[in-house]
Amino acid sequence: MEAGRSQSGVASGPELVFVLPAYNEEKNLPRLLDDLASRTELMKRTYRVVIVDDGSQDSTAAIVDAYEGPVPVEVIRLGENKGPGEAFRVGFDAALQTCADDALIVTLESDSTSDLDALPSMLARAEQEADLVLASWLMQNVSARRRFLSAAAGYVVRKMLHLEATTVSSFFRVYRATILRRGLAHYGDQLVQERGFACKAELLAKLTAVGARVEEVEVDLDWTRRTGKSKMPVVRTMLCYWRMIVRLRSSRATAPA
Repeated sequence: MEAGRSQSGVASGPELVFVLPAYNEEKNLPRLLDDLASRTELMKRTYRVVIVDDGSQDSTAAIVDAYEGPVPVEVIRLGENKGPGEAFRVGFDAALQTCADDALIVTLESDSTSDLDALPSMLARAEQEADLVLASWLMQNVSARRRFLSAAAGYVVRKMLHLEATTVSSFFRVYRATILRRGLAHYGDQLVQERGFACKAELLAKLTAVGARVEEVEVDLDWTRRTGKSKMPVVRTMLCYWRMIVRLRSSRATAPA
């Protein structure tokens, strides 16, 4: 089927490529794939889903291999747990190898916490003028401690790196393929240096630095949708944020005028 056209032959928008890092998500992936399959707006597009198995010790990869539903899905195995930064780097590389410049690359959590009801609004923004559309979290059923830590980290990152976005760390985003290619042309292999969860703030800062037009859409984040605990190590992630901030500020200070 020709990219960007529905089965009826009517133009339905750019191709979509979903890039999802997954680590021990055997209990959540089936529900996520079912959710994607229920989205009629996707059936009108050319799209595919790339699951990057980040060294899972459960049957995450096997579930993707055995999947026989309507979602066009493939799995990339990293072999060992390297963190979401490496998973995104590998997933972006796989997506950009074949997609057109007008393609939209969607990233989200594999644990089904992202509310896909927001996807049409996010895609619409990206199809207009935005290069990068962020999910701005409206947290539900999230502990007060995690809310505070998230807000504090976001405040520090925004102030230190002069970012205007409300949410700097969400996985749920829509990227234009062109802005990722521009970032890779500028930074090369250093576009994603953070292996952990700080990689999303790093990507936001670096793509903003190369001229990305960033917009946000409010999206519910409900932890009760997920089976199992969060994979994010809070203290380690906070330390990684500080390392990332120091590195980026240092690179800006030494960049030629």
